[in-house]
Amino acid sequence: MIIAYISHPSCSQHQMGTSHPESPLRLSAIEDRLIETGFDFALRHYDAPAVSCKQLERVHDPDYVEDIFRMAPVQGLKQIDEDTSMNPHTLEAALHAAGAVVMAADLVLGDETGSAFCGVRPPGHHAERARSMGFCIFNNVAVGAAHALVHHGLQRVAIVDFDVHHGNGTEDIFRNDPRVLYCSSFQHPFYPHTDITWTSEHIIKTPLRAGDDGRQFRDAIMHDWMPALHAFEPELVLISAGFDGHAQDDMSHLRLNDEDYAWITRKIKSVADAHAGGRIISVLEGGYHLPSLARSVAIHLSTLLG
Repeated sequence: MIIAYISHPSCSQHQMGTSHPESPLRLSAIEDRLIETGFDFALRHYDAPAVSCKQLERVHDPDYVEDIFRMAPVQGLKQIDEDTSMNPHTLEAALHAAGAVVMAADLVLGDETGSAFCGVRPPGHHAERARSMGFCIFNNVAVGAAHALVHHGLQRVAIVDFDVHHGNGTEDIFRNDPRVLYCSSFQHPFYPHTDITWTSEHIIKTPLRAGDDGRQFRDAIMHDWMPALHAFEPELVLISAGFDGHAQDDMSHLRLNDEDYAWITRKIKSVADAHAGGRIISVLEGGYHLPSLARSVAIHLSTLLG
């Protein structure tokens, strides 16, 4: 079945400075690779709608949402936390990035497509209920999960996160919501300096050490994630897809390679096929070395297609 590829032109207009690693070039590198490999034929492109304030406020404090609108600059850059800035296009990009995951949920749960990939920025998984951080403003994957729960009436949604940085924002939002199983692998100790001592039945943390490669990554996923995911029997699987654990990405110190991303995608797909009718939504998070990012996303999508 065709994969829905959801993005918006504003996502390429958000910038945080010419030398910032979270750059518009990330999306163009991905899109160029998909065309170069001929895989673009298997995608159906959609322009993401803007998310509504009501949809944002399912996962974000209303005062925080209001503050983001108020801080949006008319010109120049506005620093909103120590590592996140807004330019005049950022608010529109953030609204459409979150809206992409809402659209993906509607398409996948409406059986218009089996899976969807949201090629969006700014990323989202560090955005907490009332705080931006780590290049993230709104928590895109959390907004989509909440839409699936509230609008589509699901009872069990799984979010799996293989970014090299822990999705502290997603944990913060769903910490007390057992309808969402959140599984996250990440380098530790590392930004955002997560407390790994706190876990629960629906918050699964898989810390990896600097220098770990695909063998340690795969062993940990099989031990920590797979039993929990199959026991949970999710009705929908969302992926916070970060590719910054690649050995060529100097944002981290893990040693994953292209095939490791194909492997984890196959494992996630097996869970979705077993319990969720194959329904998967993948949302771009990190990945800053452009060639490895582009290759890894193309492999991720081709594996989702099967």
